Amino acid sequence: MSENKISIVLTTFNRSHFVIEMLEGVKNQTHINWECFIIDDNSKDDTVRVVSDFIKNDSRFTLIIKPETSLKGLPASRNIGINKAKGKYLVFFDDDDIIHPQLLELCLKEFNKDSNVDFVHYRKESFENNLDRKKINTPINTASKNIGSNLYESVILGTLALASCTVLWKTNLLKANLFKESLMYAEEWECYSRILIKNNLNGVKINNALYFNRKHPKSNTSEFWNNDPVRVFSKIEACKSIVKELVEQNKLTNKLANFFIQKSYQFKEKSIVNLILNLGWRYRVMYYLFPVKFSIYKLLKK
Repeated sequence: MSENKISIVLTTFNRSHFVIEMLEGVKNQTHINWECFIIDDNSKDDTVRVVSDFIKNDSRFTLIIKPETSLKGLPASRNIGINKAKGKYLVFFDDDDIIHPQLLELCLKEFNKDSNVDFVHYRKESFENNLDRKKINTPINTASKNIGSNLYESVILGTLALASCTVLWKTNLLKANLFKESLMYAEEWECYSRILIKNNLNGVKINNALYFNRKHPKSNTSEFWNNDPVRVFSKIEACKSIVKELVEQNKLTNKLANFFIQKSYQFKEKSIVNLILNLGWRYRVMYYLFPVKFSIYKLLKK
């Protein structure tokens, strides 16, 4: 049974009105060999009391109040959970979302099919207000496919969208690649890209939605698209970190160079591509020609 143990890291902050739905989803999993670390980021509402009451009769749950000396935010909270994890596999859940009861079972099934699988990715669906309960009450027969190796480019470009809560990993990969705690946005993009740049991993994708994320105006993503300066700064820092890893590992492709050149113009932040420009004249030409190419592209689109 220890071979099949899954560690769940559930971060929470001021979500006493939502967190019970997630906790119920964890407790109702058809796969029962799990441990769940609930990391509270010093909530000011009733979250700690609500969680404590819910978990008091189930030893698989552990509530951890983050030390006030730790950095606030998701990355530091998740790192606490990663360091505590004893399961062979690990997954992150958020406190305001809902999960299908077969999520752990179906992911574990993919690992057990092939010992060379390093992570299992599944789809998520967004909802507002109330989720249609049929989505979690209907049993699933999965359709899955191997998504191959050398996946770092697809993850960086977003064509393979490994959102923070849609991947079940082998735990050792995360213990060796903790989140950057200074990032307040795009921390999972940076972390997962870093893991895949460093390691040629094999992944499987389940084509069913097993995770349902609640949309609301105060999410990190909403704040980023509304130009919150903290979120935008973190995105820039995440870009710089990924570029550094690509250059150090000698894995920069032309497509990725163009992607980060575009980001540097988008954010008006040349520092994103300084390491790329230092690689030679070819990249400097790409950088200075980008505005011209973009102008021509916009003209052709009209």
